[in-house]
Amino acid sequence: METRPYVSWDLIENFMVDSFVAVGVPRDDAKICADVLLESDRRGIESHGCNRFKPIYIDRINAGIQKPVTDYEILKETKTTIVADAHDGMGMVASHKMMTSLIEKAKEYGMAAGAIKNSTHYGIAGYWTMMASKADMIGITGTNARPSIAPTFGVENMLGTNPLTFAMPTNEEFPFVLDCATSITQRGKIEYYARSGKDTPEGMVIGRDGKPQTDSKQILKDLTSGNAALAPLGGIGDTLAGYKGYGYATIVEILSAALAGGSFLKALSGLDENGNKQPYHLGHFFIVLNPDFFCGVDEFKKITTSILKELRESQKAPGQDRIYTAGEKEYLTWLERKDKGVPVGEAVQKEFIKIRDTYNLPYKFPFE
Repeated sequence: METRPYVSWDLIENFMVDSFVAVGVPRDDAKICADVLLESDRRGIESHGCNRFKPIYIDRINAGIQKPVTDYEILKETKTTIVADAHDGMGMVASHKMMTSLIEKAKEYGMAAGAIKNSTHYGIAGYWTMMASKADMIGITGTNARPSIAPTFGVENMLGTNPLTFAMPTNEEFPFVLDCATSITQRGKIEYYARSGKDTPEGMVIGRDGKPQTDSKQILKDLTSGNAALAPLGGIGDTLAGYKGYGYATIVEILSAALAGGSFLKALSGLDENGNKQPYHLGHFFIVLNPDFFCGVDEFKKITTSILKELRESQKAPGQDRIYTAGEKEYLTWLERKDKGVPVGEAVQKEFIKIRDTYNLPYKFPFE
């Protein structure tokens, strides 16, 4: 059975920052990147935290398909909009600059929106929407990604997992945060299954032959080669309304690509016409709404909190002792982990040790 010892937040954060700096990321940018990754682990979204530190960021920088220094260029700007080019730099750094600017615009004008092209993986989408909720505003974001989802009645991976994410301030200890892919699962979750030696539950992935696949390691290979695809929310076909997930994934694709004039669908595969690795050229979109320009922040938070409480207090199904609202489970995970630290699986332990030894970083981990 896999051991997953807890490692202190400070140790992991310092190690990540120093590792990013070792591959050329400026220290201030490295702090942003580390915080985004750790926010994922704080919220229990392990598919996008430490698990992705080496393969998605360190390895891509070393492969030359992601630039450690982010040349964030504003292509067009108005009082309420921004279009930017990340030039294949750190998606998390570009997104932080974008959201910081949009929040300031929304403070003055009530709402703001932006789009980024030629970017890279920007971590959990909820990080960017929560930047808005912490400022007592509504945050909305989405990003396209390398092809993974097959359209309804199709078997070819065309769309990314394309999360459509919202965060809203409340009067509770935690905001309402809906952060989920438009597929039944996301590639990162399958990576987690593969690292843990687990099969992917049947019905999440469809092969080119139209049959479900469950071998996690093979699925990752087949997703890359185009021989498998993730099912959209609702599942394979239209029996359980898979067309809804397909439709939402398409909306995210359009807003992520078309608003900034960026790449889309198969152009996001990360491979050129000869099968060689190249930058992913991802796109993201962001929207910030300021409730103060509507009914007022206090009234908005009061009504939102009432809605969430009434939902949680509604009649429960037999055998169930609790109803949750979006963001609540993640908050409870943070309460459970904040003093313990980050649970680090065996595969990630080996990656941390390899990075440390490669760059001669002065760290000793408790799992050694």
